[in-house]
Amino acid sequence: MSKIPSWSGPAALVWSCVYAVLGLAWALGAPAFPWGASDPDPDGQLSLLAGLAPESGGWWVAAFAVVSGLTAWALARREGTSRVPLWLAWPIVLFLVVLVPDSRLMMGVAYTPLLLFAPLLDGPFGQVGLGDAWPWPVLNQLGCVLGGLLLAGAALRYRRGGRDGGWTSAASAARWGRPAVAVAVATPLFYCATRWAWALGIPLGVSPEFLEAGARDTPGIWLAGAYLATVGALGGVLTLGLVQRWGEVFPRWMIGLRGRRVPILLAVIPAGFVAVIITVAGQTYIRRGLAGHFRMDEWGAWLPECFWPIWGAALAAAALAYYLRRRGARAGRQ
Repeated sequence: MSKIPSWSGPAALVWSCVYAVLGLAWALGAPAFPWGASDPDPDGQLSLLAGLAPESGGWWVAAFAVVSGLTAWALARREGTSRVPLWLAWPIVLFLVVLVPDSRLMMGVAYTPLLLFAPLLDGPFGQVGLGDAWPWPVLNQLGCVLGGLLLAGAALRYRRGGRDGGWTSAASAARWGRPAVAVAVATPLFYCATRWAWALGIPLGVSPEFLEAGARDTPGIWLAGAYLATVGALGGVLTLGLVQRWGEVFPRWMIGLRGRRVPILLAVIPAGFVAVIITVAGQTYIRRGLAGHFRMDEWGAWLPECFWPIWGAALAAAALAYYLRRRGARAGRQ
């Protein structure tokens, strides 16, 4: 039986209602419209919604939210007797979780653990707070991603009565899940290598002048890059749990939990969310490259990030395989 919460559909409906009200408010002149000229960040200006103005954009937001709400309502009513709600749901999910956000969402998530202790640190991080990592336009992106994930959960639950077979069977998922994990673990190491090298003063993929300018203009920036690289590498270690025994049963050293089964969604939800923000960040770099913002002789500053959509897709596939494999194993024991 599916472990997707039954409240995913109603929650997606509530989210849609909230954004319908916000869209109407923005269209009628309320402040804090999160796109277009209201978002001064360069990454935000590369968004597909960068051209929206509050007066017209608010109506589009409200109309989109109404369609999303009707879809969520249809998905929550009964199990899959019609494919129409699914045909509506997945394009909405794709738009909300992949096309609306940009790389700032990943930066906010990655830097939050460090910024919690920022007041205790010297250097640039001592002057940066959570509000700098999470301005309203980025918080809005987080809200859009969460809304999309809720609708995705409702769509998956809507079809939960279908039979498992083919590539969705537990045995098949166990086979294709392993190469997905391998790609998800290996891909970020390209990025990690450049940032660790920079922290050591090695100009891998950039010029010595690039490193000197960065260290001079923003002291500590290369240590910040090494921090992000380390987070990515540790994420790769955790990704291995999607095909390892310790990803299904808590290991012995976890006092109070050792020997217990790891809840399926405890692994799937974080992996899925990270897959989304990694893919979004990577596509932002690709858009910036296509817009001519990068130099070929400084490839280390942007090329590794362009592979992140591959990383995100592999991580999403690995999480899906984990879900299908463990769900199938659970059903087999019943």
